[in-house]
Amino acid sequence: MTATVASHRKPRQHPLAALTGGSRSARTVRTAATLALAGAATATAFDGTGQAAPSPTPDQVKDRVDALYQEAEVATQSYNGAKEAADTAREELSRLQDEAARRTGKLNTARAELGAVAASQYRAGGMDPTVSLLLSEDPQRYLDGAAVLERAGSHQAAAVAGYARRLGSVRQVRQRAEDTAQRMVSTETRLKKHRVTIVRKLDAAEQLLDRLTAEQRRRMAGADGSRGGARADRGTGRGDGLLGGIPAGSAAALAPNSRAARAVSFAYSALGKPYVWGATGPSAYDCSGLTQAAWESGGVSLPRTTYTQINSGPRIDRSELAPGDLVFFYTGISHVGLYIGDGKMIHAPHPGAPVRIAPIDQMPFAGATRPA
Repeated sequence: MTATVASHRKPRQHPLAALTGGSRSARTVRTAATLALAGAATATAFDGTGQAAPSPTPDQVKDRVDALYQEAEVATQSYNGAKEAADTAREELSRLQDEAARRTGKLNTARAELGAVAASQYRAGGMDPTVSLLLSEDPQRYLDGAAVLERAGSHQAAAVAGYARRLGSVRQVRQRAEDTAQRMVSTETRLKKHRVTIVRKLDAAEQLLDRLTAEQRRRMAGADGSRGGARADRGTGRGDGLLGGIPAGSAAALAPNSRAARAVSFAYSALGKPYVWGATGPSAYDCSGLTQAAWESGGVSLPRTTYTQINSGPRIDRSELAPGDLVFFYTGISHVGLYIGDGKMIHAPHPGAPVRIAPIDQMPFAGATRPA
C-alpha cells in the first residue's frame, strides 16, 4: 500500500525549475543558477542542517556579469536620452526667459508711454477710458473686452492696441517657459532614476568579479577580448590584441565616402580610451558617445542614443556592410559599434574594457545603418 501511494506522489520540483521553467535554454538555466548561488548565503540540507553555498564557477560569474553589463547599458541609453531631453529643455528655458525679459522691457516702455498720455489727459481735465483700463491693476479686463478697443476712436488707439499685443505676448512666452521648466524637472527626475539603476548594476557586477582570483579575471578578459571587469582590465591601456584587425588606413580607404572615412579614422584614434557611461569624449566614451563623436568628426550630427542613431540613415543589410556603418546589437538596440570591415567593429564595450576592436559576432546582431 505504501508503495502504491509513493508511485502516485508528485515528484519534488527542483528549486531552479520554478525559476526557469522547463522550456528555458541551458544558458538561461545557468544564469539563473548563478543568481541563486551568488545571492544565497546558506543552503538547507535535507536533514535540516545549514551548509555554506558553493562558490559560483567563473563561467557562472561571467554569465551574470555579462547580463548585468547589458542591463546597465540599457539603463545608460535611457539615461543618455533623458539627459539629452533635459539639456534641450534647459536651453529652451533659457531662451524663453531671455525672450520674456526682452518683451517685458518693450511692454514697460509701452506702458510708460501710455502713462505719459494719461498724465497729459488728466492735466487737461480727463482721461480716455481705454487708457484708464490698461493702467489699472488688472489690465486683463481690457484684453477680455476687445470690443472696447474697437470702439475707441481716440488718437492713442494705436498705442493702446500695441500695449495689448505686447501684454498678451509676454504672457504667452511666460506660460511656455513655465511648461518647459516643468518638463525639465520631470526629465531630471527620470535622469536620477536611471543613474541609480546604472550604479547598482555595475556595483553588483563588481561584487561578483571580486569573487574571482586575479588569474580568473585575466582568463575571463582574454576569453573574448573584452570581458573581465574593471579590475581585470585596469591599466591595460593599448594592450595585446587591442589593435588587432584591419589597419586604419585600409579601413578608411574602403569607406563608401569621405565622411565615413573620417569617422573610421576617428574611431581608430580612440582605441584604448576608457569606457565611462554617459561620456562623449574626448578622454572617455560610452558606446553611442563614441559613434556620435566619430561621425561628428566626419561632419555628420548623430543623435545621442543607440535607439535614435539606428534611424540616422538607411538600413544596411549585414552582407552589404562597409567601414563607417553603425552596427547595433540586442533586441532593445542597446549597444552600437562602428564597422571597420572583415566582420569587425570598433566599440566601447563596458566599464573596465577600453575602446577596442571586436568581432560583430560577439553579440546578438540587431541591424545596421549608414548615417547620411
